[in-house]
Amino acid sequence: MEKIIEIYEFMDPSRIIDIKSSTKDDALTELAEVICTSDKIKNKELFIKKIFEREKLMSTGIGYGIAVPHIRDKSVEDFVIAFGRKKSGLDYDSIDNKPVKLVFMIGASDKQDEDYIRVLSRLVLRLKSKEFVKQLLNAKDSNEIYDLIKKHN
Repeated sequence: MEKIIEIYEFMDPSRIIDIKSSTKDDALTELAEVICTSDKIKNKELFIKKIFEREKLMSTGIGYGIAVPHIRDKSVEDFVIAFGRKKSGLDYDSIDNKPVKLVFMIGASDKQDEDYIRVLSRLVLRLKSKEFVKQLLNAKDSNEIYDLIKKHN
């Protein structure tokens, strides 16, 4: 039986922020700086470069005010996830052309094919809950957001 992957296991309240930036590129850079505080990311410059390359291929704004920028790369040792919230929204070139308010940035090793798909699908499945999204937007701080994610697995 396969192990159930819990999103919160790859997160930490220190990597959950309210995004200060007002543009997509600045917000991605801001969140990349935060995710790169993890010792699982071995090359910060390469990670940031890959995040932007991935974004140029196709926007990771999946609609409903949510974006999931993600990469698999040799610069990442194991899964790490950062979360950013921008209550006023960011123009993000999302597939539904709506502003993005919640951004989950995911880094994974280039060897984590199947688990990578599982983590992405598990996260997107959670985010289909309008109530969960509302709770994330209304949470008072990073610890409350982390607890919500942990509880909502």
